[in-house]
Parts: sequence; structure tokens; C-alpha cells
Amino acid sequence: MVLAKSKKSVGLGNTLMNDRFGKGKGSDRKRVSAVTRIDHATGKEYITNDKQDAAWVKMRSITEQGALDEFLATAELAGTDFTAEKMNNVKIIHTDQRNPYLLSAKEEQAVLGKQRANKSRLTVPRRPQWDSTTTRDELDQRERESFLEWRRGLAELQETQDLLMTPFERNLEVWRQLWRVIERSDVIVQIVDARNPLMFRSEDLEVYVKDVDPKKHNLLLINKADLMTYKQRKMWANYLKGEGIDYRFFSAQLAKEMIEAGGYADSDEDSEDESDAGEGPSTKEETPKAEEKASEEKEEAKEEEITEQNDPDTHILRVDELEDILLQYQPEGQDRKLQVGLVGYPNVGKSSTINALIGAKKVSVSSTPGKTKHFQTIHLSDNVLLCDCPGLVFPNFANTKAELVCNGVLPIDQLREYTGPAALVARRIPQPFLEAVYGIKIKTRPLEEGGTGIPTADELLDAYARHRGYMTQGLGQPDQSRAVRYILKDYVNGKLLYCEPPPGSGVDGPEFNAELYDMAHLPENRRVAMLSALEGADIDDTATLTSEMTALALPQGQKSKKLDKAFFKSGGNGGHIQQAFHQKYSQQGQAQNMVKHMSGRKLRALIAAEQGVNVKEVQMEMGGKKHFKGGMGLKGGKGKRRAGRSGNNDDDD
Repeated sequence: MVLAKSKKSVGLGNTLMNDRFGKGKGSDRKRVSAVTRIDHATGKEYITNDKQDAAWVKMRSITEQGALDEFLATAELAGTDFTAEKMNNVKIIHTDQRNPYLLSAKEEQAVLGKQRANKSRLTVPRRPQWDSTTTRDELDQRERESFLEWRRGLAELQETQDLLMTPFERNLEVWRQLWRVIERSDVIVQIVDARNPLMFRSEDLEVYVKDVDPKKHNLLLINKADLMTYKQRKMWANYLKGEGIDYRFFSAQLAKEMIEAGGYADSDEDSEDESDAGEGPSTKEETPKAEEKASEEKEEAKEEEITEQNDPDTHILRVDELEDILLQYQPEGQDRKLQVGLVGYPNVGKSSTINALIGAKKVSVSSTPGKTKHFQTIHLSDNVLLCDCPGLVFPNFANTKAELVCNGVLPIDQLREYTGPAALVARRIPQPFLEAVYGIKIKTRPLEEGGTGIPTADELLDAYARHRGYMTQGLGQPDQSRAVRYILKDYVNGKLLYCEPPPGSGVDGPEFNAELYDMAHLPENRRVAMLSALEGADIDDTATLTSEMTALALPQGQKSKKLDKAFFKSGGNGGHIQQAFHQKYSQQGQAQNMVKHMSGRKLRALIAAEQGVNVKEVQMEMGGKKHFKGGMGLKGGKGKRRAGRSGNNDDDD
């Protein structure tokens, strides 16, 4: 007989979650907080327990949510119930060359005007006031209410002004880490990417730091400054100084290379000696032209380096110089260590900067945004203490989501819509430079057929996928989703360079980045191949890759040559050209077939009729040739005799 199920029994999973430390143990560690919810249909209130999640679940970074997930999260913060209704989905298909995920020039100007008008409404969430008498539950409830009010304000701004915002951080636990870092730090260092500093800078965060304590300081550290030229850094320096922003240029990659080279003492002299010693045998193989151009480039580089070192506004700081600058913010009258809070977007090089400062790998580095989950303190020296905050995506205006992907804000491996970012890369990077970097030929639609002169996402990805051999299974079409990940990672890592010009400079993007698309910015193997192809051309190596260079054939590797030789061979399994089915029925095809099958007397008669001469003259010419390749004669006398015999046989016919 089956016993009745007990009403007090619970599942094994709930038992393990509720009592992980054994029966009756760990009760002091259980934290059950009650949540009050309101049923708007009846107006009644009821109390329910808050859901229990693991620590790693609570600290997950949430930067982008669907409509349903965002609604559920908002309802959970507000403690309300809801009723779901089914809606219809509408899908719009675009057939023209304009990418629906990018804005035109006119639309972009209109969006920028709206963004400037509503710039003051972009804020970061504030932590509510609390003191020693505030309980944990009261502070938690205040923080939830403040965070909910902040999200409502951003949602209203997004809906009423029709503005697109960055997928800012929506997890309250991550913002709590920022609040703790700001409260305990003496100076807050915002680390931004040099390719687009204003995109990663939060102005309201600087205001919030001053609101917490007017004695606190802000510093804008522009990382990856080595990717910019001297002129670009000079233009940005003039803009930042005009805005009254305290900034410094830094490069974690250069600092890492200097540390691996053996420190900073006499590093310049050692590097020069090593470079001179290493270039000796390679110059023997180079041509005199290449040697002259290489020496000229070295002299120009030395002159630019001297100019940059003498200019404090554009100087890229070394590690020891950065530490000395941080010590300038030491509060007066305090004997404790200077606490420096490091804040920034994911993937701007925050952890790499800390590793460069420490000189050893103290912080794990990852190219995936959101590696750091909790703030951590690191003792840099006897006078400086670093506070590393998790990577935060601050609320900011964005034109398209493609910009967020190209700026490294959104992870590439989790990308679903890839045509927008690929089209943005094709628009920013000139087509000749893309072809030179990857050794491909991008076939674009001609202007007379509706083309724009700029490769589309499909044209770029098809060319790259075919060149690499990335094909889909079944249909055998170019695998665009695989190809776009390689291109976008090259763009984010700096292999494909593009830097945003400062606002109000009067310089557009192509003019601002003109110096980045020359021979010096090509990969080493592609530079050598292009120099060998341009050896006989009258083009300067430092000139930009213009249409004159695209006319040159791209260098072909050994693998490509072997593949082409095997495919186009005359016999075997190689490829061959076949005529169309109707070719033999056309007038041209019939003439070709007639000439192919005719021989002897008929062929000579046809030739005589075309040239208007006697048939015997044609016969004598053909018989008297020593090297006749028509199949009717051989070399010397044998060829004459065979030609004569063939002629006699034809006459008999």
C-alpha cells in the first residue's frame, strides 16, 4: 500500500540549500530578509522571503537585458506583482545597402544635438545617507529604493527623448563595490581608452566623488596612449586642458615591455645597442633603397621622440613617474598610506595598469569584459595602497550598439548581431589598408550599380572568410559569424587602428587618422611583402595606402601559389574551363568546331578562300615550313615528305 505523501516533506535540493552545514548547524549564517509586495489588483500587501542566491550569482555583471528581463528586475526592486500579456513580434527586412544598425551623417548630427541637451541628466546612482544607528535591513531597503529611482530616471530619459544609452550596469551589488571604493579612497583614477577617451569617461562620477568629500581628487588616466600619434595626443591635450580636466597619458603595454627588458635603468641605451646589433645581418639582405628609407625613418623617429619627451602635455608616463604623480595627492596631516581607487570600463586595461605598477602579476588579466568581480586592495609601496574596483559600464549616450562592440564594452564572443560592427569597421578603416593587412581583395558594388564606394559588412566578411577558408557546413557559404570575430578582435586589440577626434577640433575622422594607415602600421610580414611589391614603383614607403597601391597585385604566398597551380593544371583533377551548352550551336561555336575538325585539303581551301590566294600557294607554304605544328609535318626533310604525302592523300580523297 502506498503511503500518503507528507505535507511537511521538501525536496532534496531545497534541503541542501537551506541547510548546507548539516542538520541544525549554520543557522547563525542564514540571512533571510523579508520583502513586502503589493498586489495592485486588490491593494493588499503580503510578505515573502527574498530569494537566496550564491555569491557569484549576485555579483554577475548585467549590462544588457531584454525587455522581459528588465521588467522582471524592475518589478523585483519595487516589490510589485504583474500580469503578462502576449504580444506580436514584428521583423523588418532591409534590402538596400544601408545598414539598419548604423546611422547616417544627418541622423548622427541630430542625435549628437539631443545628447548635448540632455547631458546633465546622465548620473550615477548615489548611496543613501547612513550612520552607525542604521540597521542592515534599513540600509538595504534605502539602497534598493535609491537604485530603483535612478533606473526610473534613466528609463524616462530614454523613452521621452528617444535616445540610445549604453547598456549600463544594472546589478546593484556591483554598484555597491564602487560606493565602497569611493568612500575609502583619497584619489579616484578613471582609466579610459586613448582611442575614445570621452566614451569611457563619466563626468557625474567626478561630481559624486566631490559630493562624498570635497578633499578627494579625480585623475583621468588615458591608457593605451602608444596607439596614438604625437599630433593626435597634442590635439587631445589641448582639448582636455581647455576643459580643465586633470589628465595623464600612460601605456601599460610599454611599461610591461620595459619591465620585461630589465627595468628602467639605462633602458634606452641598451635598447639602442641591441637594435643596432640586431639589424646588422638583416641589412645585408635589404636593397640600397630599403636601407636609405629605413635610415630616414629612424632619424624621423628620433626627432619625434625628442620632441615628445620635451613636451610635458603629451608625454607618456613611465611607472615610476606615475607613482610620483599619485603621491602628489597625499592628504596633508595624515600619516596613513595614500589610497588610490582605480575605476573604469571593462577592457580598458585597468588590471594591466596595476600589473605594470606592481611589476609582477598580482591581478588576473582577461580580454573578456568583467573579469574582476569584487574590489580588492593591493599594497603598491609603503606609501600607496591601490583599491581595484570591478569594471563598471557607466550610463552614457551611444549612437549605436555597434560602437559599444567596437569599443570593447560588450564581449565579442557573446555577439548575436554582427553586421553593424562589421559595417562600422569597414566604414572607419580604409579599404586599401584592410586589403593590405589581410592580403585580400574586397569586391565592392560599382557606383553605377548603386554602390557607395565603401565595402559593406557582407562584402568584407565574404572576402575574409573565403581567403581564410571559413565555410559553413552543408551549403558551403562563407562563414561570416566566424570571420567577424577575428576582425573585431583585431580592431579591439589595436591591429586595426581608429581614434576618435576631440569634439570641436574641426577635424573629421579620416583626416584625424590619416597617419595611422601607412607602411609603419602594417604587420611585419605584410610590410615586407608590400615593400617587395613596391620595389619598382615610385611611391614613398611612408605614404598612405592610396588607390595607386591598390592597383598593385597583392603578394601571393607559397600556399596560395601551390593551390592555384594544382587547380589550374591542364590534366588530372585540376579545374578546367567548359563551354556553355549552346556554344556549339552558335555561329562562333560552329566556326571553331569547323576549324578544329578540318585538316588537309579542306583546311587549305578555307585558308585560301579567306586570304584570296591560290590553293597551291597555301599547299607550298605549308609543305615548305620546317616547324609546322598543324599535325601534318615534322622537322627537316621528313616534315616535307610527310606534308607531301598528306597532300597526295588528300588529293586522292
